[in-house]
Amino acid sequence: MVAATEFPVSPMLTDAARRNRLWVRIWLYCVIVTLFAIVLVGGATRLTDSGLSITEWKPIHGVIPPLGEAEWAEEFARYQQIPEYEQINKGMSLEEFKGIFWWEWAHRLLARGVGFVFALPLLFFWVTGRLERHLKPKLLGILALGGLQGAVGWWMVASGLSERVDVSQYRLATHLTIACLIFTATMAVARGLAPHSGKPALDSTRRFAFWLLVAVLVQIYLGGLVAGLDAGMAYNTWPLMDGAFLPQGLFEHRPSWVNLFENPKTVQFVHRLGAYVVLLLALWHAIATLRAEPDSTHARRAVLLFLLVCVQAAIGIATLLMVVPMDVALAHQAMALIVLGFATAHWRATRGAYPFMQAPA
Repeated sequence: MVAATEFPVSPMLTDAARRNRLWVRIWLYCVIVTLFAIVLVGGATRLTDSGLSITEWKPIHGVIPPLGEAEWAEEFARYQQIPEYEQINKGMSLEEFKGIFWWEWAHRLLARGVGFVFALPLLFFWVTGRLERHLKPKLLGILALGGLQGAVGWWMVASGLSERVDVSQYRLATHLTIACLIFTATMAVARGLAPHSGKPALDSTRRFAFWLLVAVLVQIYLGGLVAGLDAGMAYNTWPLMDGAFLPQGLFEHRPSWVNLFENPKTVQFVHRLGAYVVLLLALWHAIATLRAEPDSTHARRAVLLFLLVCVQAAIGIATLLMVVPMDVALAHQAMALIVLGFATAHWRATRGAYPFMQAPA
């Protein structure tokens, strides 16, 4: 921990420090937009069953797609060796293969691109002295998470190349959750660098905002399990599920805990319950903040967060009732990220802006 005598906290930002914070914040918002695009293209890749179309992990050479008919034929031949082709897509034409190939290639290209969007400006800001000392470990941590995410992405794809006809739902949910953790961390740092017009919130408000953010992340993880099992393709009624609020057959697999991860009915039911919990927590947080800190920016943000959760719940119900059409499902995923980003920004804003840590003269 850096001693305060080495890096005194300045109550006032100099003009140069304010400009540096602005440019770092703009850069981080660009990273956030790129991450948003990656998650949406990843969702489309899952919805189109395109994730196993590229059967090799070539971090450098893989940037270049097949350039001629011979290379396309070679790529297609590799795909024809995996169970998904043999059991589901046998007889697929080369043109049909290209349709799923491009989704996975675009997802991987964006994933590689965000590495450069993050790493190169980070290096520039670092070597030119535009980064405050306390930001460096935070940003290096995000960079390390990004590297881990690349490895987890291939670990996920590899689960569907030998015995399964799709990727493991455990690995898919892990991949999605790490992406959301990177998104959350980047948003938190960016918001901490932004000017804050009001004073920090009460401790109770800050704590509730944090746990609400955790609940949103857990709900996204549950959504990853739903996607991994295609659990949204069945039981397409609401508010009842299979004719009841508490349907039968939730714990028919043994051991019982396996149902929470491998039984599509149970996974969808738990995801529904998670949505209700997040909605009630957001409502409670909005009411509590309005009562404890009326007319504050914290209260207004809490109300807006509740409204965003309501919109997300409505899109989720529509996705279910319409049996997961691609456009509505992607809207549901996009809105989940919007809720996550706003919940992160709200929590970080309750703490106030980062203090400016002056370097020693």
